[in-house]
Amino acid sequence: MTLAVDSLLCPAYSAPHSAVSGHAAALILARGGSKGIPLKNIKTLAGVPLIGWVLRAALDSKQFDSVWVSTDNDDIAKVAIAWGAKVHHRSPEVSQDSSSSLDAIQEFARQKPEVDVICNIQCTSPCLHPFHLKQALDLITKENYESVFSVVRRHHFRWQMETNESGGVVTKPQNLDPRHRPRRQDWDGELCENGSFYFATREIIMSGVLQGGKCACYEMMPEYSVDIDVDIDWPVAEQRVLRYGYFGQDSPKSVCLLLCNVSGCLTDGHTRISSSGKEQVFINNKDIIGLHRLKQGGVKVILISTNEAPLTKVLAKRLWQRTGCQVRQLKNDIQGEVKAIVDKECLNWKQVAYMGNDVPDVDCLGLAGMSAVPKDVPVVALNAAKYKCHKAPGLGAVREFAEHILLLNKSAKAQMEQDCNHKNT
Repeated sequence: MTLAVDSLLCPAYSAPHSAVSGHAAALILARGGSKGIPLKNIKTLAGVPLIGWVLRAALDSKQFDSVWVSTDNDDIAKVAIAWGAKVHHRSPEVSQDSSSSLDAIQEFARQKPEVDVICNIQCTSPCLHPFHLKQALDLITKENYESVFSVVRRHHFRWQMETNESGGVVTKPQNLDPRHRPRRQDWDGELCENGSFYFATREIIMSGVLQGGKCACYEMMPEYSVDIDVDIDWPVAEQRVLRYGYFGQDSPKSVCLLLCNVSGCLTDGHTRISSSGKEQVFINNKDIIGLHRLKQGGVKVILISTNEAPLTKVLAKRLWQRTGCQVRQLKNDIQGEVKAIVDKECLNWKQVAYMGNDVPDVDCLGLAGMSAVPKDVPVVALNAAKYKCHKAPGLGAVREFAEHILLLNKSAKAQMEQDCNHKNT
């Protein structure tokens, strides 16, 4: 990673330069009234809320004394808390369409006098990694810079259309001589803001700018520079984040086995008993399709049933016939029996996905490399899971998790290919 540094002194602010220490806070601005994409900040991108990508990078960087989300929306606040952030409830005055980012950041700074350095991270930059934040903050804490912002190098020839004296339109080059067009390899290009993050000391921010004092720009490689403004950006960003996004402290592992609790995940947790004594459960066709897609993608699926919600032999057989998945009845030691299944498959926990819905599943949810719960489960199960489904049990939650697993496997494959390419070059 390269650093492009400029000792520009902003005329708006001038102060003695000394290394900054003290409280560093990450601040993500997430207003609820996005015009381009409604509630864009919590829309799911590659299985994760958009804001979750930058929160994970900020928290895992271990560089900040606190990580905040500034919002005026309750739904965004709930997602922020679920991903480990604190919530700053911004006032209506700085939540208008006409409000600037600086207005919201200054309000935060006034209400948090203990904060010395603020890093404003943009929600719409899902390929941000912890090392970007660490290297940028080092410029402030170790090299005496007072503001640092992210840039990307672009090799774009820019033109401008102007109106001449006679009212005609003239097209003029801005950064090239058309008679001597440089080759890409002979031109350093231009450093352009990519909007990923802006570090600044309290003094710089309260002076009315985000880039001032002794100022540095931090150059990010193009593959990490992703910005999302409109719906058309979404599929492109999803493909980029699968290849270059940050998936957590452990690198992604391909999931080889899904263990899914039938009751409360594949079904809605109810058993219907007819007047003749026959038991019935209902399975959503979307979930069945999700299981089939997993198997087509090379993921083995084992459906499990516990003593709390046992399946009759007839129901287990019908379930196997309908889904094509093995059905296992577990006893009291769920973790021990699941571990035996994992060992028999010659896998480690990182290669296993587990879907549960209640207290007995908590241990396995925590051990599995990828785990999920449907919507509206007990808090203890929700906190143990790595992925929270938007769908309810029996209404597509398994299909949603299946698609998330396939996305992760695709990402793991892409990253392995990338690592291999790096080694070869």
